[in-house]
Order: sequence, then structure tokens, then C-alpha cells
Amino acid sequence: MAPDADVGKAARRADPFAPLTSEWLDVGDGHDFHVESVGREGGIPAVYLHGGPGSGCQPDHRRLFDPERFHAVLFDQRGCGRSRPKGSRDNNTTQHLIADMEKIRERFGFARWMVVGGSWGATLALAYAQAHPDRVSGLVLRATFLGTAEELDDVFLRALPRFYPALHEDFLNVLPESERASPLAAYYRRILDPDAAVHAPAARAWHDTERALSEHTPKQTRLDLKASGALPSTPFMEAHYFANNCFMRPRQLMDEAGRLAGIPGILVQGRYDLLCPPATSHALAARWPGSEVRIIDGAGHILYDPGIRNAVMKAIADLAAKR
Repeated sequence: MAPDADVGKAARRADPFAPLTSEWLDVGDGHDFHVESVGREGGIPAVYLHGGPGSGCQPDHRRLFDPERFHAVLFDQRGCGRSRPKGSRDNNTTQHLIADMEKIRERFGFARWMVVGGSWGATLALAYAQAHPDRVSGLVLRATFLGTAEELDDVFLRALPRFYPALHEDFLNVLPESERASPLAAYYRRILDPDAAVHAPAARAWHDTERALSEHTPKQTRLDLKASGALPSTPFMEAHYFANNCFMRPRQLMDEAGRLAGIPGILVQGRYDLLCPPATSHALAARWPGSEVRIIDGAGHILYDPGIRNAVMKAIADLAAKR
């Protein structure tokens, strides 16, 4: 076999993590995706799926992939990040995102690719892999979330009052007393209300509560109910997806875990992740031959808790070495 002429090109660039390509891709339904690729052409195909739903890709996400080994694609999902129209929830479901991923894969000419994602990105990665197992060479999941109402109930109705009782009181106090018996449904309804007087306090409270739960050592554990300024974008997309059970059947990802057989997988899991606890990763791995769970002690949910980012990078490299 002749030497790969492209090897070493990434290292010779001034910034080896700078995008090789950056474009908007029309995926239909009035949506244009922002898509970029990094690494080198001819490298191991991979795709990165951001979380939320509703956030977007960040420049540091490019650095998860060795630019000498990978040709990785990063994209902002419908209505997210730099994609257009920003914040649009029209024609925006899990099934749309799976179809979008296929259009991106075909655009780059990849027969198969490694799929990497965390939290909601892990949900989408699993849904895609179960829909198209022949297109996936491996899965690296951080903070596995299966997209179920039961998981959300466990987070906000049980973990929140157990670990942060004062924050839980703040969370409930944003709602009228008549709506506190079913707080999650009330939050979704309020966040999606077109009236800013209704959705603004709910969106801010949801975002700040979720942020406190996501960090192993959060800086703020109470809500500032008088806060003002720009509203975070993720609560609106999260409410849209969560109010619709992430557009999947109950327990769909767990019930169809057998479709992942033959796909190698590594599940990176913070020991003290309150949003996506270790039990979920272990339950999924028990039904997924060829997967393993890697627990990171002293870490919670986010990519930047101690040890998580390095573990994700190692998992990506380890799966690449098995090719």
C-alpha cells in the first residue's frame, strides 16, 4: 500500500484544528445547517453531536479529534447555534435530525462514521445508530440520556430536592401554586408561551437550575428571580423536545438496544452526574454487546468537569485504534 500523501498536512497548517470546510447546507423544510469539517481528508470519518437540545458546537469541540487521524464533521442542529433560522422549532424532531445526519454523511461521501455525542448528543447518537446501524463504525457517548420522561422526573422531582432543597424551592416558586403539582409540564407550557412575561422567568429559571445540576461544584445554587438580560436559548428547544417525549416512543432507545450489536461503544460517565446518572449507562451497556462504561470519579455532567474531556478524547482514540 502506498503511503498516505495527506498524513502530516494537518500538522503543517498554522492551526491544525481550524476548519477544513465551513458551509451552510440546505436540508429542506426551510432549514440551513452550519456544517464544518476538521482534521484531514482521507482521515477516519467521524461526526460530533452537540447537546441541549438547543445549544450548538463550540471551537473546542474540534479538539476532541486528532487532526492527523480524523476527518470529523461538526454541525449545529436545526434552529441551533449558527444554523438558520435560529431558534426555529418548525419541522424540528428527532426524525428530522436523523435524516439531516444522513444528508451530511452523503455530502461528505462517508460510507460509515464514528458518532460522538454527550447528553442530548448521546440521545441523538443512539437514535441515529439504531435507525442506521450499518452507517456507524463506533459510538462514544458522554453522559448517556435516553430521552425519557422518567429520567427528567428523576432529575427535577427527586434529585433536585434531595441534593439542593433550597434550589428546588426556588424552582417551584417561579410557578403559581396551582401549577406546582406537575411542575415539569407547567415549565414546558410556560417556556413555549409566546408572551415574554410568561416565558422569560420560566426559561431563565429552567436554564439556571439545569446548570447547577450539571456541575459537580456549581458556583450558584439559588435562583435570582429578579435577573434580567438576554434569555438563554436552550430552554425553548428543550421544552419543545421534552414536552413531546423527544419524539420517540417510551423506552425506545432501551428497547431497541439490540440493534447496536456489533457496533463498538464506549460510554464515558461522571460518577456524580445528577442529570444523567451512571445507572442509565450501566443499564444500556447491559443490553448492548460490545460496549463498555468508563466511570470518571470526582466528576459530574459537563464535558469540562475534571477528567471528562480527557476521557472522551481517549475513548475516541481507543475506538479508532480498533479499526
